[in-house]
Amino acid sequence: MTFNAPPLVVDLDGTLLRSDLLLETGIAFVRSNPLQLFMPLTWLFKGKASLKEGLANGSHIDVTVLPYDPTVIKLIELERANGRHIVLATASHVSLAQKIADHLQLFDTVEATNGSLNLSSHRKRDLLVEHYGNEGFDYVGNSHDDIAVWASARKAYVVNPERGVEKRAAAHGNVEEVIHSNTSSAKDWVKALRLHQWMKNILIFVPLLTAHQLTNMSLVLQGLLAFLFFGLCASSVYLLNDLLDLNDDRHHKSKRFRPFASGRLGILAGLLAFPLLLGIAFAGSALLLPWEFTATLVGYYILTLAYSLSMKRKMVVDVISLALLYTIRIIAGAFALGLDLTFWILAFSMFMFLSLALVKRYAELREAKHSGRTEKTRGRGYYPDDLEMISSLGASSGYLAVMVLAMYIHDPATTRLYAHPQIIWLACPILLFWISRIWMLTHRGKMHDDPVMFAVSDRTSIVAGALMGVVFWVAA
Repeated sequence: MTFNAPPLVVDLDGTLLRSDLLLETGIAFVRSNPLQLFMPLTWLFKGKASLKEGLANGSHIDVTVLPYDPTVIKLIELERANGRHIVLATASHVSLAQKIADHLQLFDTVEATNGSLNLSSHRKRDLLVEHYGNEGFDYVGNSHDDIAVWASARKAYVVNPERGVEKRAAAHGNVEEVIHSNTSSAKDWVKALRLHQWMKNILIFVPLLTAHQLTNMSLVLQGLLAFLFFGLCASSVYLLNDLLDLNDDRHHKSKRFRPFASGRLGILAGLLAFPLLLGIAFAGSALLLPWEFTATLVGYYILTLAYSLSMKRKMVVDVISLALLYTIRIIAGAFALGLDLTFWILAFSMFMFLSLALVKRYAELREAKHSGRTEKTRGRGYYPDDLEMISSLGASSGYLAVMVLAMYIHDPATTRLYAHPQIIWLACPILLFWISRIWMLTHRGKMHDDPVMFAVSDRTSIVAGALMGVVFWVAA
């Protein structure tokens, strides 16, 4: 038992919480009120305290799923068990701080920003010194704003310090412990950028394949540039989507481990990275590729942004949007390579990717239904009871794609491209088998969230794809 120990004062953002509530509320506000994007600026003109109050009141943050640091919580629980008075002192708004304190049940006192006082740096220090005296408290923090507070603390606990903070804190000579419990790595960025999802951009080469121009190295190099710029744009979109979906992802069984949702990567880093990647993608495509490709890339980004902000939560609109996003890759490839697109390619793509988008929704809803949930799924426009209808629509769409392929065989343009177009008929049963198998696996609960990525790693799917390639090669 620790007798007569001074209070232990704990900071929130970046310390107890592996995130920043100012940024969290800002993102939540923009997502809920996209037409009021510039409203926070009017609050900021009145001061940072006013901004924090406006964002706290204008957004919803579920404090039960925020990424708390278990090491800091363990420290608090240990000191609390020893009888110490525990204080939460934060520059975040008092309404959010109080909700967190009520949820964790670890704090005896809460000191936080209100509408007139931004409780950070020297203002926090002055308040703590007023209450507990100089060196009358121990302080747990992480940032440059905490340096002033540590200067007046008896002991300093430094948690996951910002760059240069550890050295500055050590200069006061009162550092009790430095805790490194949340260090990000290159692996986290690879995961956040979804580099494995760049496989989808191979669709850019479909026009090259259908035009029988795979040996044209000039077009191949042009296609590689388009692949790169489309990948950078897509990664920018993934970053933005993860930032906008923080609250929903934290309620998901697997998505809660994503780098931003879990706090492995800071929100500010994501806010800086996504426009940088987007700028490189647009600038590079504008300088090196036809303007039609750049215009298509802009259209892809606008559609993706609309999907992230609204469309993904609307029944049926979401899956049609996903099918369009895949088809746009093929269109972009045609523009980048200066090749013509046919009705058959676009029709086949829309039906096929609509089927796969519905596979993704079915997998999500099946998991929800088997968990006993009956309400509308979070962030989507579907109920678990919609499973049967979704499977019917999805399988039908897949079979329509096979019908489009069968009709393509009799097109006059096909007879000019292929020496033996009738051999393409052999691709139809292969595709029927693959679509049927995908839906059977999904029905049995063996499908990943993303069926496209499942297909490129599934041995049977790879064999089916190779057989179809052989069929088209022989037909040519």
